[in-house]
Amino acid sequence: MQRRSFLQTAAGATLAPALAGRMKLGHQNVNVADEEYLRILAALGVTHVCSTLPSKMLDESWSVAGLSRMRETVQKNGLTLAMVPLPLSSLPIEKVEMPNILLGKSPERDREIDQICRMIENCAKAGIPAAKYNLTVLGVVRTETTTGRGGAHLSTFVYEKANQQTMTAAGKLPPDLYWERIDYFLARVVPVAAENKVRIACHPQDPGMPPGKGYRGVETVLGSLEGLKRFVGMHESPWHGLNFCQGTVSEMFMDPRTEILDAIRWFGQRKKIFNVHFRNIRGRFLNCQETLPDDGDVDLPACIRVYKDVGYDGMLMPDHAPHIDGDPAARQAFAFSLGYIRGLMQTSGI
Repeated sequence: MQRRSFLQTAAGATLAPALAGRMKLGHQNVNVADEEYLRILAALGVTHVCSTLPSKMLDESWSVAGLSRMRETVQKNGLTLAMVPLPLSSLPIEKVEMPNILLGKSPERDREIDQICRMIENCAKAGIPAAKYNLTVLGVVRTETTTGRGGAHLSTFVYEKANQQTMTAAGKLPPDLYWERIDYFLARVVPVAAENKVRIACHPQDPGMPPGKGYRGVETVLGSLEGLKRFVGMHESPWHGLNFCQGTVSEMFMDPRTEILDAIRWFGQRKKIFNVHFRNIRGRFLNCQETLPDDGDVDLPACIRVYKDVGYDGMLMPDHAPHIDGDPAARQAFAFSLGYIRGLMQTSGI
């Protein structure tokens, strides 16, 4: 091989992984009908977004035409619609859009799963490559807010202060039964996602709960590192993975600053991270607060280096911004978070 050809080949081999691992600045819960806000996000450097829920049920909003209009509106304003949420949100089981999947109630759950499958098929036909969802019974569990920097109101969870007096509508839900219902769902949905080449990204339980004790009769099987590893190995497929909420996963650890790096590496090397909620926390397992990205215990610059090392090429997006007086819609808090993430991406060569 001639020297010039060798150098070109070597340079290409070096460059390819860096290009493959190029992350995107993303944002979520974006109302695509608000075109002014879409343009603001584009001006702030956002390139990819996840929309708000199109509809709670399979209707015109979930048709190929309806989803295509959403994608085209986003694209017209300089962004890419990279993901949509399925009607399996982070609400408690009593309020979630499709409760029967985790209640295990047939034939209602089969009808709900059929609708989910149709939504995934229509996403593919409309050119939307990914969908996110939750499989939570408890919803996002929090206790009384606490005060942070500048008087910001921080979403807080302290297990020993949480009200555990009443069970949920699911009643007592031991691990084996919870896993059985998750398996029932995945067995029907993962093949549809694979056939249509749509990534389906599941959010972990927020927060994790003590194994063997759970919360309100529910063992949160997707609220631990071991549970998430088991989950991504079920019905193994490159189209089945995680909406990797870094804050939620950090909440599972006694030493989140160190342990989160190993978790990113484990799931990232296996290409099971489809989206990242790039947020920070203060505290540890069973006692933590959500903070702005620069104000927590987790080393976010170290995190982004691991994402880059494992070749992650999806979105990094803020999540759960603290409530600040004078910023009722949290747009200033999210703008700060977006700027912080963009700055980290630039200094990391992304």
